Amino acid sequence: MEIFDAAWLALREPIDGRSRAELLLKHLYGAWEERAWTRILDLGSGTGANFRYLAPRLPGEQVWVLLDHDRSHTQKLARLQRPALVSGLTIICGDVAEEGLTAVQDTDLVTASAMLDLVSEGWLQRIVSCCLATGCGAYFPLNYNGGINWLPKHATESGGNTVVNDNLVREAVNTHQLTDKGLGPALGPLAVQKAERLFREAGYWTLSVESPWLLGAADAPMVRRLLEGWVSAVADLYSGDVSELQVWADERLEDVSRGRCILRVGHSDLLALPPGRV
Repeated sequence: MEIFDAAWLALREPIDGRSRAELLLKHLYGAWEERAWTRILDLGSGTGANFRYLAPRLPGEQVWVLLDHDRSHTQKLARLQRPALVSGLTIICGDVAEEGLTAVQDTDLVTASAMLDLVSEGWLQRIVSCCLATGCGAYFPLNYNGGINWLPKHATESGGNTVVNDNLVREAVNTHQLTDKGLGPALGPLAVQKAERLFREAGYWTLSVESPWLLGAADAPMVRRLLEGWVSAVADLYSGDVSELQVWADERLEDVSRGRCILRVGHSDLLALPPGRV
């Protein structure tokens, strides 16, 4: 599975927090309380952002299992502060394709933040089967859905002052998203759509809601980091002069930094609840 450094995770945590779909969260909290769930498994926990967001908000007692394959992250997870309602916290250094799927059998709710777009269809089919066998719910927030838009739209989307334009970059990034991230060919922008279909076919009630990042001048460090990643990704696919990519990126960063536009990065949240009630 792809490794994300702690600096990147820290940069995105507050943006993720303000972007989650509130409508979906209301359904999640209601189901947790109504079904008297207590056990929650967080796959690909990173440094604990999903735990820090959900644990203070979920009603009632909670017993958490946090799993990540990066030992430097799991060491940080072991030092997490626990809200009063968290009665148990287990940290596992393991792979989401092995230890992660095994751990599903002992949980009421599986969650993973910003992960579905990185996994393969095969892994997705396996996690749905595991959830169905256990009868647990699933909450997958903040999955990239292919949207990269600069608002308001700029002339460079149609050519403008550089050879590289917004459409070219967006299409190249989305193509790169389909490459193997450690679990086989990634689902990329189609992840939530495919996950929702599989859960519905398994008899689950599902709800998916957009949860876009809206990045303005105050978020310039995140925009810079995104642009660096996109330039690197697009360079692998772009047949022209790579310096043209950098010109485009520099112009876009200046646009955001000076407040001339905002960057909208599309994400979607998915909730899947098993049939029946406790």
